[in-house]
Amino acid sequence: MGKYRGNPAAIRALVKDDQVHRDVYIDAELFELEMSELWANTWIYVGHTSQVLRTGDFYTTHIASQPVVMVRHDDHSVRVLFNRCAHKGTKIVTDKCGNVGGFFRCPYHAWSYKTDGSLFAIPRKDGYDGTGMAAGPAGRGMGEVKNVEIYRGFVFARLSERGPGFREFFGESLSSMDNMADRSPEGELEIAGGCLRYLHNCNWKMYVENLNDAMHPMVAHESSAGTAKKLWEGMPADLPKPMAIEQFVPFVSGYDFFDKMGVRVFDNGHSYSGVNFSIHSAYSALPDYERSLVERYGEQKAHDILAMSRHNTVYYPSLTIKGAIQSIRVARPLAADKTVIESWTFRLKGAPDALLQRTLMYARLINSPMSVVGHDDLHAYRSIQEGLAANHNEWVSLHRDFDPAEIGDTDRSVSGLSEISMRNQFHAWAKFMTLNMTAEA
Repeated sequence: MGKYRGNPAAIRALVKDDQVHRDVYIDAELFELEMSELWANTWIYVGHTSQVLRTGDFYTTHIASQPVVMVRHDDHSVRVLFNRCAHKGTKIVTDKCGNVGGFFRCPYHAWSYKTDGSLFAIPRKDGYDGTGMAAGPAGRGMGEVKNVEIYRGFVFARLSERGPGFREFFGESLSSMDNMADRSPEGELEIAGGCLRYLHNCNWKMYVENLNDAMHPMVAHESSAGTAKKLWEGMPADLPKPMAIEQFVPFVSGYDFFDKMGVRVFDNGHSYSGVNFSIHSAYSALPDYERSLVERYGEQKAHDILAMSRHNTVYYPSLTIKGAIQSIRVARPLAADKTVIESWTFRLKGAPDALLQRTLMYARLINSPMSVVGHDDLHAYRSIQEGLAANHNEWVSLHRDFDPAEIGDTDRSVSGLSEISMRNQFHAWAKFMTLNMTAEA
């Protein structure tokens, strides 16, 4: 047994109200515990229903390092199955996505499974007669993740039997997801444009914390977004801004801008920046689109939908969304110092193509492997990962705007420059890392 396994007190000691120990980012044992505890006890984003529209459509991914496949069953329900043959353990599906038809077939020995995971056929099945195989784990098929919830098309799963229910876990933070879907004149989203994936040589938490860190943009992005800002300086005030300039320049707004944006935190580590406005608020209007929302919702609700322009909403620990720009990013941890970040873009059903063009351009400029803004952050993450090896100071400061009154406050809005969202995430981290340990003690 290592230093932390089975030791909830040692894990909780890593998180103080205003700072955390460096081990939360660099310790390999803690990473393995995150996968078996935190990422199993919470609701993890799997995919979107638009990825599996027809019976037999599938999409493969991982939850807490475990391979899973999301599939549309013949009753039209969406199932999440463990991507493992019940025989020898072979991954049943190796493609990222596709259509399996009526059943899955193992590429090793041809054991076959229905799209609900149940055993369908075994070659020379009579060889197992009288062996007890049918009554054991092998006879039960691929195995289905029992705790699956679909909200506005977003599919989540919780591996552990313990842990909060879906709505208890997310609470009022679901309003960001509602706003993203409500921006469609038909009230529905669909994934469009494929996925941009790239490897971050850092701990997954560095990425998640950065999403609502408003103290870094004007520093880290000075060379990229700052250059775009200088290129546009001196242009006539009434000259329409190119879409790229609209998206780039706000990243180097001043401290006052980000301070007034505001940040709101919720229980269980969730948060969003952009309480009052965000870097997306000043995008050019699209009158035809706005009229289509009024026709669907009425003037007041359409106004309220468009007025909500949140910057980043963190659905801790795996999903972050930008409702105003219709994109999401998903953290897929690989090791203590390796994380794959997926960037997905959505089409608003019934909306003009200009909105999707805006979304796709944002993904390329900001979130893709070709991005210049994203690489600013990537450099910072890797520098943190390397810098934490220095033994002079084993603690990471989260003191900015710390207020003891915030402890235990599960719904709080404060200055956009506060580090409250990070402190909030680590309270959740300690809670769900030790949830089962506490129950077993």
